[in-house]
Amino acid sequence: MRLLTFLSDFGSGSPYPAAMKAAAAALCEAFLLDISHDVPPGGIREGAYLLWSIVAACAPGTVHCAVIDPAVGTARAALGIVSGGQVFVGPDNGVLLPAAHRLGSPVVYRLVDARVWRQPVSATFHGRDVFAPAAARLASGTAVAAVGVPADSYVDLAFPHGGRDGAALIGEILWIDRFGNLVTTIPGDLLEGMPRGSDVIIETSSAGLPAATARTFADVPPGQAAVLVGSDGVVEVAVNRGSAASRLAAVAGMGLRIRPQ
Repeated sequence: MRLLTFLSDFGSGSPYPAAMKAAAAALCEAFLLDISHDVPPGGIREGAYLLWSIVAACAPGTVHCAVIDPAVGTARAALGIVSGGQVFVGPDNGVLLPAAHRLGSPVVYRLVDARVWRQPVSATFHGRDVFAPAAARLASGTAVAAVGVPADSYVDLAFPHGGRDGAALIGEILWIDRFGNLVTTIPGDLLEGMPRGSDVIIETSSAGLPAATARTFADVPPGQAAVLVGSDGVVEVAVNRGSAASRLAAVAGMGLRIRPQ
């Protein structure tokens, strides 16, 4: 049984995620899995991160239906992307691309076969009427090339790469999780140049925060900040039993600098 995942900004308390899954369930026998439906409204970059984060744990054959679609009903294309043995379905606004790039070299198609869509197609709910039915067909074994044509151009989205600036590490805050941990764009291997337990200062445009490099959250006392490599292989900033986001007045997209103290 294949895995079919769903990601949206519809809100977990709304009927829209269930409507998408019902449309898909009518057409396939895949296992349906929610990544999240609480992406900030119109949060293409945030949704792209969540999809990017999950794909490494998914088996070949997985199909992902990601619908963060502020341009629903316009001329923007519907895409099907094949990469690393997985398939991505969603609007042409970049939300699918970071995850597809993470798995390999994406092959991008524009979905054009209206026969696989739910009719009539609502101008305001392509998640239910276009993307979920298309994803269900693909999860049932239909090839993307059978329902789409190669895309000559599409919206590509790439996360900025963190790096070094002398002895400091610099990057952006990619995501803030519910614990207030800051997931950054700094590759985890760059932290290896700082011995574990080293004292550092984390700086944003809003504040500065003393911290120590660590392997895991509890390596520092409660209330102290830690800089570590998280499960996605990138540098994270956390406060043991506290919120790094609150301490640094941080928001996603904000620049961040980690320097020796």
